[in-house]
Amino acid sequence: MNNNGKLWEIEAANYLRKKKYKLICANYNTRFGEIDLIVKNKKNICFVEVKQRDISSLAQPKEFVTSSKQQRIISSAELYLSTNKTDLQPRFDVIEIYTKNNKINSIKHLENAF
Repeated sequence: MNNNGKLWEIEAANYLRKKKYKLICANYNTRFGEIDLIVKNKKNICFVEVKQRDISSLAQPKEFVTSSKQQRIISSAELYLSTNKTDLQPRFDVIEIYTKNNKINSIKHLENAF
């Protein structure tokens, strides 16, 4: 991943902290793929994919979380949960970061994105 990708993940983590989520892990890697962020709140453990696009882009960031990408995240989350027991309900979220001139214009948190 390039440095901008890491920057967007840091921004997403900061955004979620402000919404009272606690960061558990960033860049969780498995043989299936990577989960950008794992966070939790009182009810959920959330596996979060972070996607950034320029506001002039014709497609929304969430459109780049393809079904094959979703399946890799789900498989990675299952592996995480098999070794990290929790009573929290799992959830899959997407953080969309819209930028203009490489600066954040807005952030959208899509809960239960898939």
